[in-house]
Amino acid sequence: MSPTDDYLVQVRGLRKSFGENEVLKSIDLTVNRGQVVALIGPSGSGKTTVLRSLNGLEIPDAGVVHFAVQHPVDFSTMPTKKQLLQLRDRSAMVFQHYNLFPHRTVLQNVIEGPVRVQKRSVVDATADATALLERVGLADKRDAYPFELSGGQQQRVGIVRALALKPELLLFDEPTSALDPELVGDVLEVIRELAAEAWTMVLVTHELQFAQHVADHVIFMDGGHVIETGPPSEVLVNPKNERTRQFVHRLLDR
Repeated sequence: MSPTDDYLVQVRGLRKSFGENEVLKSIDLTVNRGQVVALIGPSGSGKTTVLRSLNGLEIPDAGVVHFAVQHPVDFSTMPTKKQLLQLRDRSAMVFQHYNLFPHRTVLQNVIEGPVRVQKRSVVDATADATALLERVGLADKRDAYPFELSGGQQQRVGIVRALALKPELLLFDEPTSALDPELVGDVLEVIRELAAEAWTMVLVTHELQFAQHVADHVIFMDGGHVIETGPPSEVLVNPKNERTRQFVHRLLDR
């Protein structure tokens, strides 16, 4: 993907090893404002590590993450706490396994970040949370605890929690992989609506048919490398690389 004046975040030369296992081998990517980027590839290809590096949940060994109108964060030296907080202020993560606080209600989970991290008033944060829960059909669950919800409902709360932070970039790490098949649709519909509203998103997913309809750009990774990038009509329909072709055809059963 070529950089443009409308980019939100650029990544250059991202590297990361866990012991002797080099999981990212000089990754470059650009995410433009209002764009949905799908990261696809086999397990262990480095997709989630890229995602977590974008907001400093993972500390790369080298490379640069540069959000627009912000100084680049160069990971060739250990970033400061302030630099990591700047990354996290710009983005919000929706996790694979929800990561809700089990001892807090739905509403308390949603307002935790806005109140404790962003120092917003409880009144304002509660008003925003209530509107967001209404949007995803969970207004009646605001006083429920996570154990009282289905997996799909918990994941929708996870999305609301991310939206409540009012981020510029939404990061989704396999948001449907932990769900029973009949619960996947409601979560994907919320993501589809966010894409229609031009939220900027990076989505790690194995739901290739969904990515084909929602993503503007697809990045196929394997072995810590970016193997192929392009619009879904190319990467998912007519991939040029043989490794991409094998992966896509296997998942789409072509």
